[in-house]
Amino acid sequence: MRVCVFCGSSSGRVRHVEAAREVGRALAERGIGVVYGGGRVGTMGALADGALAAGGSVVGVIPRNLVEWEVAHGNLTELRVVSSMHERKALMAELSDAFVALPGGAGTLEELFEVWTWAQLGLHAKPVGLLDVDGYFAHLLRMIDHMVAEGFLKPPYRDMLLVDDDLHRLLDRFRDYRPFGYTWNDDVSLP
Repeated sequence: MRVCVFCGSSSGRVRHVEAAREVGRALAERGIGVVYGGGRVGTMGALADGALAAGGSVVGVIPRNLVEWEVAHGNLTELRVVSSMHERKALMAELSDAFVALPGGAGTLEELFEVWTWAQLGLHAKPVGLLDVDGYFAHLLRMIDHMVAEGFLKPPYRDMLLVDDDLHRLLDRFRDYRPFGYTWNDDVSLP
């Protein structure tokens, strides 16, 4: 079992770094491997260091240009170097059984929204979640609920995004996750 963790190359607040380190440790202690963006900086580095310190397996996937900027983590179980961000995200998804986003910036959100969209389209049946550290995602969750209210996001798709402020509860929900059987054709009346 491997969980792909989306998090930042920046550190954010001290609490975000601590939370990333705790997530890495907790995943390792549960025997769950980590797949992530391969960086040694920010919350990415803290996540990897936490998992490695607890004896966990950590696979990093990083584009070549970021290796050349010297931000690649040098002590991972495995580091896969790819040619582009698109290839990075596809490989991270392929290597993972579930996805969780920690507090991060635009890149973190972009990765989260892409795998969540893929789930909505039926391209994968893997759980997707947010670990809401100290209410970090509160505004985003209000926006997502607004998307539902305005008719741009179907309620079952909203429910596909699992949200919790406790990693162990979130992982338990991942274990029990059953993908929603809705397809985009269900609401299309064809002659």
